[in-house]
This record gives sequence, C-alpha cells and structure tokens, in this order.
Amino acid sequence: MVKKIKKIRFHREGFNTLLYGGIAILLLSIIIWKISSNNALLGCFFITAIVIYGIVVNFFRCPIRLFEGETDNVVVAPADGRIVVVEEVEEDCYFHEKRLMVSIFMSLFNVHANWFPVDGTVEKVYHQNGNFHKAWLPKASEENEHADILIKTVNGVEILTRQIAGAVARRIVTYANEGDNCYIDEHLGFIKFGSRVDVFLPLETEILVKMGQSTTGNQTIIARLKP
Repeated sequence: MVKKIKKIRFHREGFNTLLYGGIAILLLSIIIWKISSNNALLGCFFITAIVIYGIVVNFFRCPIRLFEGETDNVVVAPADGRIVVVEEVEEDCYFHEKRLMVSIFMSLFNVHANWFPVDGTVEKVYHQNGNFHKAWLPKASEENEHADILIKTVNGVEILTRQIAGAVARRIVTYANEGDNCYIDEHLGFIKFGSRVDVFLPLETEILVKMGQSTTGNQTIIARLKP
C-alpha cells in the first residue's frame, strides 16, 4: 500500500522555463496586437501558445509522494512512464556480468522528476556524453548521453540506475553525490523532456512488472531483491 499524492508543486528545474516562457508569450501577444489588425491571427497565436505552455507546465509537475511500507529489498520505479525493456543484459561498465535491466520510458506528458529506487548509499556518480537517439531504442542505454548512479543497499546489494537523454531531452540533472545516504522518498534528479531511466538488478531479483505497464515514480514496486 502507498499513500495517495497529497499535493502538486512545480519542480525547481522548470522555474526559468516557465517564467521566461510566460513573459515571451505575453510580449509576443502584445506585439502582434500592436502591429496587426487581424484579431483571428492574434487569437490563433494566443490559443496555440497557451496549449504549448500548458504542456510544459504539466511536464514540470513535481508531486509530493511518500512510499509507505517496508523498503528492505524493495525496488520502486525511479520515474513515471511505461516499461519498455525487461531483459537480461551484459553489464560491462561496473559489474562485468549479466544483470536484469528494467527500463522506463518517460513521454513528454509524464512527470520527469526521478526518485532513488532503493534505500542505501551512493557509491559512484558518473556522467557520460553521447548521442541523442530516441530514448526507447535498445542502443540508447549505452550510446546516448547518460548519468550513472551506483547504489549499495543497506543489505549490501549493488544496483545501477541510469538516467538517459533522448532525441528531445538535452539536459540531465543528477542530485546524487558519492558517499551520500539515499532513500526511496528522495529525488535522484530530473531529465528535461522525453527520456528514459534504466535500473540494473542482480539476476536472482524477482521482477514484478511487465512490458508496456505504466509506472508511477516512488510508488510502483518494480522488483524485490533476493534477501
């Protein structure tokens, strides 16, 4: 069981975008009104701008969420979105062994705040520059620009969380710092616009989600680690 979302706020990463975007819409509307006698043109611009602005406002939502229940051996979804990969892969960057990878794709309409998937300690944070393939493609995990956060749980299990940029997403923000204690209810970071988050788990992990399933960050239990 989880607690319901108590209220909605907007993420600090969107402050400048929302502020300057609103000012730009207002100024452009005034300019069009001053130089054009075509009210239909002004109305068309204003409606289009408001719709686009509304999508951006929705994107920067930052709901307050608290996970209720035991967190030992629990892995929660680090992001809102849809499961696009559940498969066994060879992880050669850190573990150099096979791991189960669960990938969550975030569309433009999802909340883009990211949460820590487990309680533990941050062992490593690494940012890798790269390409900007479509985030749902298999090669995006390795070839796209991404940030890796390696976490050791309180029970000594190491898992890797990877924030991945997409074709539109051009900025990955990571709040995790090496040596920090981390908890499921805390924000790991933020990715601006459509993107993806991968979680690499031990092979003996019990996966609790399936392809195409929707996830809610910090709420949906995606896996249970072997005790």
